[in-house]
Amino acid sequence: MSEKSTITVAVGHFDDLLARGLRGLVEDDPGLTLVAAAVEPAQLAPMLRALRPQVAILDTASLYSPIEVRELTARHPQTHLLLLAEQPSGVECAQLLAFGAAACLAKATQVRDIHNAIHLASRGLQLIPRDPSGAAFGSGLLTPRETDVLAQLQRRRSNAQIAAELHISIETVRTHARHIYHKLGVSSRRELLAPAPAESVAAGR
Repeated sequence: MSEKSTITVAVGHFDDLLARGLRGLVEDDPGLTLVAAAVEPAQLAPMLRALRPQVAILDTASLYSPIEVRELTARHPQTHLLLLAEQPSGVECAQLLAFGAAACLAKATQVRDIHNAIHLASRGLQLIPRDPSGAAFGSGLLTPRETDVLAQLQRRRSNAQIAAELHISIETVRTHARHIYHKLGVSSRRELLAPAPAESVAAGR
């Protein structure tokens, strides 16, 4: 396969063992070309701008918030983001997918599944994970307006502030929020914004 027809892949910063595994996964596939590896968070945006990889594999622990996914996908639409987390919850995956991620997978995911996710992402497809009951996480992905409201909720804005920012009524904000909670499987704003359990946060460092 010629280099021109390969999928270009960049890998962000990960712990050494996982970083080696991801690099090997890409380099062992003649259909993939590694254009950058061990990219530090501060260098991520400049790298995406300069190299324009088709797929970027990132550690969610390196992101300051899910909103960064939305900003990266908006600024670099040519790159599809494949995100790896320690033990991503259904809510976390649904939020990241709603903000434009191609996939949200656990770091313990089998190599073949990450490999498949890379190929799907390169084609602009989203990989929707399933919970143990077989239901798809984020199966009712958010509408563009709901995504706008979710971004404001993530910034901890009040309903009045969101209404003013988006030029909609407060009641419309409440309606969008109810739809968001339902689709993301939470019952309130408090649950939506709740931090990850302490042990998960520690593991992601």
